Amino acid sequence: MRIKRLDTAQGGLEAFIAAGAIDLGLYEAGVKAIGEEVRTQGNRGIFACTARYDGAAIDESNFLVSETEVEEAWDQVDDDLVFALRKAIDNITLFHQRQLRNSWMEPDEKGNILGQLYRPLERVGIYVPGGTAAYPSSVLMNAIPAMVAGVREIAMVSPPDRQGRMNPYTLVAAAELGLTEIYKMGGAQAIFGLAWGTETIRNVDLISGPGNIYVTIAKKMVYGDCNIDMLAGPSEILIVADRAANPVYVAADMMSQAEHDVLARSILVTDDAGLMDAVEKEIGRQVKYLSRPEIIEKSLTEHGAMIKVADLREACAVANKVAPEHLELMVDKPFEILSLIKNAGAIFLGSNTPEPVGDYLAGPNHILPTGGTARFYSPVTVDTFTKASSIIYYSRRGMEEDADDIIKFAQVEGLTAHANCLHVRKES
Repeated sequence: MRIKRLDTAQGGLEAFIAAGAIDLGLYEAGVKAIGEEVRTQGNRGIFACTARYDGAAIDESNFLVSETEVEEAWDQVDDDLVFALRKAIDNITLFHQRQLRNSWMEPDEKGNILGQLYRPLERVGIYVPGGTAAYPSSVLMNAIPAMVAGVREIAMVSPPDRQGRMNPYTLVAAAELGLTEIYKMGGAQAIFGLAWGTETIRNVDLISGPGNIYVTIAKKMVYGDCNIDMLAGPSEILIVADRAANPVYVAADMMSQAEHDVLARSILVTDDAGLMDAVEKEIGRQVKYLSRPEIIEKSLTEHGAMIKVADLREACAVANKVAPEHLELMVDKPFEILSLIKNAGAIFLGSNTPEPVGDYLAGPNHILPTGGTARFYSPVTVDTFTKASSIIYYSRRGMEEDADDIIKFAQVEGLTAHANCLHVRKES
């Protein structure tokens, strides 16, 4: 296997970054057609899409997951997984509880009162990938911050397998959190169903959760009818490594993202050319023992890269340009260069902190900005599921003292009715 190599001294970095962009326009017409089917046919449109794309026969009788199905799921899940789920729930809950904001009001010397009121959204939809795969961790990362925020209603959706069954690990994770409104639907049709509602589903205020490109485009299309967490693309990892880095670890961590998808990006940035050779050799050795070698190899050879830089300062500059979803600082003294990092979804420090600890157990959310959007976007947090209202109270004195300034603003903007609001109060 040969992974693309770049040297910042020779250029090519900008072209590599740009090559990772996906043209959503190629898929928009198909997704729009699915949206029209759901809009006009409601449940029937969703059932038709589920049969067409997932090969599952779903109707009103088995659309909503039953208590019996949840009980059967418990029988298929081992106790070790339940123990791990509960440990993860505790860690994720504690981390997100620290994010809670308090409403506030502050008076001034004129008797005016200003403040901000934080309130949870009333109803949200969470999307959990499924079908042939199991993603119980995505249940936790979506639902827990919503629950901590105080959201009263959470509707969960996930695609069924060809027999019309939900993944048992996904169901048990939902049961551990007390989620009961769970629908068997995935893909773009699930997003449209949540956003617009059907005969069975009430529409939601926000949709959260990662999915494939069709899910992403559907989320883009419904934004405005409801809010969304973000537009997520293929998974990515960038590892900044120095001479002290263990090539066995670096190789393993690059492959941890490459196995997600042939479009996933795994990038090594280092000041040590010898490390590149050692990592490439290690990948060749380790990949033979993994369950998805074809996907890993295609991802690494077509979308991966090893980038040579002059020093760690330049490595951090490269990381900021890429703005990766996951950034590992696998260097001898990671905290010394942390201040140089400006753009990353999640930052993993040191050789004992591989990306999967954040995926599953540490506590921070694993729903992260991708495709360079970490330049301006943040991970899913409690804030994702809350909204803020400004509080403004003016006393008589405060109104009179500020009236002339407000009137001047209104006059400059040609809004005489705005100015009149202050005139009539001054004159009364």
